[in-house]
Amino acid sequence: MSYQAYADLVMSRLTSSHGGEGHFGDHMSLDTWEWPQGVAVYAMFKVWQATGDAKILSDLQAWYARHLAQGLPQRNINTTCPMLTMTLIYEETRQESYRPLIADWAEWVMTGLPRTREGGFQHITTHELNPGQLWDDTLFMTVLFLYRAGMALNRPDWCSEAKYQFLLHIKYLHCQENALWYHGWTFEGRHHFGRAFWARGNSWITCGAADFIEWLPADDPVRRAVLTTWQEQCLALIGLQDAATGLWHTLLDHDDSYLETSASAAIAYGLLKGVRTGLLPAECAPAARKALEGVLAMVGEDGTVGGVSYGTPVGDTVDFYRTIPIQPTAYGQGLAFLMLTEAMRL
Repeated sequence: MSYQAYADLVMSRLTSSHGGEGHFGDHMSLDTWEWPQGVAVYAMFKVWQATGDAKILSDLQAWYARHLAQGLPQRNINTTCPMLTMTLIYEETRQESYRPLIADWAEWVMTGLPRTREGGFQHITTHELNPGQLWDDTLFMTVLFLYRAGMALNRPDWCSEAKYQFLLHIKYLHCQENALWYHGWTFEGRHHFGRAFWARGNSWITCGAADFIEWLPADDPVRRAVLTTWQEQCLALIGLQDAATGLWHTLLDHDDSYLETSASAAIAYGLLKGVRTGLLPAECAPAARKALEGVLAMVGEDGTVGGVSYGTPVGDTVDFYRTIPIQPTAYGQGLAFLMLTEAMRL
């Protein structure tokens, strides 16, 4: 099967799904405005940008129109995620109806979002305030949007804040000993919770920083700092890749934790893009391709991406991460689709 056929299958499984019974339902559907859906529409945008397929753009615009008509949920780190793709569509189409919401939401990020010490974006979610906490998820969910909003609306102060957030999260979450990222840090007690090197948390950096680096000017010193940190992480991840499957364990440095597909897809995206753009050495290509094939092996005949762990708050022990259930999700579909946007460029 071609990469394009895989991409069509993975996305058709998501777009035809409308949730289900129990608390997993909203995570395998595009009917909700949350971070899993934000990941999926971001991948869809990348395909439209690469192919010019008018139907994809129409589907995206219809998705936003439907949710705007229904009313958007309370603002937090995770519900900001879909705003990234809205901003990117605005940059491409200048659809003026999007501009006021982009501006208002970005101002909320700047002035309404709770902050930690040193001005970090507190990782508030739909259910938890998480006072004083920095999570690696935040960079993908909110900071990418803030930077693109600054670019789209000519607000260099927003771009500068996005850069600061990357540097602050590097300061507190990037481990100097092994180049991996801790899931979270709290200023209340000043610790890394269970000191877990969680795979999907790391993968938000592998894929999100790959795009952030691309957006920054070549001579920007912040780009240099983010790039070298990202390169170190990518090389460390390759050393932890499962030799048999090409995937990564949900606890990266614990081989007795289960292999997890969504993180592996996001890592594969970052590695594939890094090799393609020359930001990673060509020697990384075999690992990137092995990860790609490993993720594709987890795609079922109906397009369901298997082996995806459910939404995961910061755990106080590493054992907490071992118990997160496996469940098909919109972000599992979306991250596999995102990976395939790079695979189709091979």
